[in-house]
Amino acid sequence: MGRPFASSADVTEKRQTLEVIADGVYARTAEGDPNIGAVEGEDFLVCFEALATPAAAREWLAQLREHTDKPIRYLVLSHYHAVRVLGAAAFDAEVTVAHEHTRALIAERGQQDWDSEYGRMPRLFREPETIPGLTWPTVTFADRMTIDLGGDRGELQLQHLGRGHTAGDIVAWLPQQRVLFAGDLVEAEAALYTGDAYHHEWARGTLDRIAELDAVALVGGRGDVVHGRASVTAAIAQTRGFLEVMIEQVGAVHRRGGSLTEAFEAAHAALAPTYGDWPIFEHCLPFDVARLWEELDGVEHPTIWTAHRDREVWAQLQG
Repeated sequence: MGRPFASSADVTEKRQTLEVIADGVYARTAEGDPNIGAVEGEDFLVCFEALATPAAAREWLAQLREHTDKPIRYLVLSHYHAVRVLGAAAFDAEVTVAHEHTRALIAERGQQDWDSEYGRMPRLFREPETIPGLTWPTVTFADRMTIDLGGDRGELQLQHLGRGHTAGDIVAWLPQQRVLFAGDLVEAEAALYTGDAYHHEWARGTLDRIAELDAVALVGGRGDVVHGRASVTAAIAQTRGFLEVMIEQVGAVHRRGGSLTEAFEAAHAALAPTYGDWPIFEHCLPFDVARLWEELDGVEHPTIWTAHRDREVWAQLQG
């Protein structure tokens, strides 16, 4: 008998923890659910990520308001996936920022992604009727955007360090505090979703540039906040290791003319001893392998995930 589809059977609410990482720097983690954060400027807030619905986002904002009542000037979206962006209306931000590729992906596949992720992770879509529509950035950039936080708070640097989890991932870097919000480019003891990824570039270029920032605290897309250079290095290495094992195992099957199912089985066998107990491992891996397989076939731009395609791939590899 096959596994329940994706995370459809995950109905257990996760414990939410708000952590003050540095003065005016906040992150909320939730036992493997998507992380979210905020940074105080002198007289405003920058929020990072928006969750899946306005109702879910309002719960986060209520926690944040226990620490600061500054108005939200910027909402930064690390990439386009629905569980990260569709809660944006709750923030009432003056400016919504994303990479230019993220805007293009929303235009190309935003509705399909919404439908796909709602089917895969229904628990995260609390009160889906509160979503007013697709989230559109009001400001985009190509390489870097700097936000002056005012006073003695330094600056927040938004950077595109290369393609990885998607074509348009950005990180939020606080050089004065040496704190990095990495989005889904780094996970802290949570499995990687790579269904829209550029595996080789992520593993061999983008992660190198993340490591060069030399952060002392890192907020990944999922998992706990990571503290200390050694732990940050370990989180980056875990992420890289997941990608490299996938590339090795799926690549070997692809080179010998094997099947997608054989590639999935090889990747699962190699990854499960280390990563199998981490959040969303079984959910992610079929979609991860399917994307890497088409990348090895020479398909550079990821095929759009629809609710129908999700079910087809799941039935083939986890059914």
